[in-house]
Amino acid sequence: MRILILAPHADDGEVGAGAAIHRWVQEGHEIHYLAFSLADGGNREEISKALDLMGVRESLLLPFEVRRLADARQAILNHLIQVNVDFNPDMVLLPSTDDVHQDHQVISSEGFRAFKRSTVLGYELPWNDRAFSTDLFVVVSEEDVRAKWKALLQYKSQTDRHLVEHVWDLARIRGRQILVPLAEAFEVLRWIMK
Repeated sequence: MRILILAPHADDGEVGAGAAIHRWVQEGHEIHYLAFSLADGGNREEISKALDLMGVRESLLLPFEVRRLADARQAILNHLIQVNVDFNPDMVLLPSTDDVHQDHQVISSEGFRAFKRSTVLGYELPWNDRAFSTDLFVVVSEEDVRAKWKALLQYKSQTDRHLVEHVWDLARIRGRQILVPLAEAFEVLRWIMK
C-alpha cells in the first residue's frame, strides 16, 4: 500500500500517527512524508533524524512559513494535486477536521480536496482538537510506540510542548477503548475498499 502522511509542520505526523507509521513501515508499505514547514525553532536535522528512526525513507520538507499556510492555500493545493498524480496514494493521513490550528485546518481541507479519491484519515493532536472522532483504531506494539517516542525526542526545539510525556498515555487510553494494550485512533474522512 502507498501511504502519504501530510504534516503541516515537521513533527505533526509523528505526534498524530507515529506508532502506526512505524508499524506500516515494518509491514513493508511505501510511506511518503510531506511536511509543509518547520515547527517553531525546528530544523531539518530534527525531522530527518525522527523520520529515520521510524524507518521513513521518502520525505519532503516544503518551505512554507509557519502560521501562514492560509496565505499559500492555492499553491499548497496545486502541490498536493501534483503529489497525487506522481505518487497516487492508497491512503492519506492528515490533521483531523476538528483541529483548531490555522495551518492544520489548511492541510486538512486542502488535503481532502486533493485526495478525495483515496482513503483519508485524520490523526489526533490532542492539544489542538476541539473534538476527536475515534472512528478507526490501529493496534500498535510496544516497539511501534517506542519508535514514535524516540522520534519525538529528536525534536529538541519542541521540548517545551511536552510531546514525549504523553505518547505512552494516549496509546494506552486508545488501546483500552478496544481492549488491547496499545493503539492509535483516527478519524475516517473517506474509506475506500478495493
